[in-house]
Parts: sequence; C-alpha cells; structure tokens
Amino acid sequence: MCDFVVQLTKDATKITPKYHEKLREVGFDDTGILQITLIASWFNYINRVADALGVAKS
Repeated sequence: MCDFVVQLTKDATKITPKYHEKLREVGFDDTGILQITLIASWFNYINRVADALGVAKS
C-alpha cells in the first residue's frame, strides 16, 4: 500500500496494473484500492492547496 501511495504522490501516470495486482495479493479488493486512492489523493490535494496559500504548518 505504501509503495502505491508513494507512486501516486510522485507520478500517478506511472501506476500500472502491476500496482493493483500487488494490492490484491495482500488482500485489498477494488473498493479498498479505490479508498486508498481517494484518501491519498485528497491529502495530496489539500496539502498543495495549503502550501499554495501559505498556510503555516504546526
């Protein structure tokens, strides 16, 4: 899962079906893969918004 999220964060265009296969091998189903993707994407988005607006980190 962490490898998938790192790749999603760095460059999602390089995610191949192999990433999904690896997630399925360790027990994630399509719903789980979707949830991982949505949550990681949301955190990436909100952090970029905060950075762009100069929101201070504590």
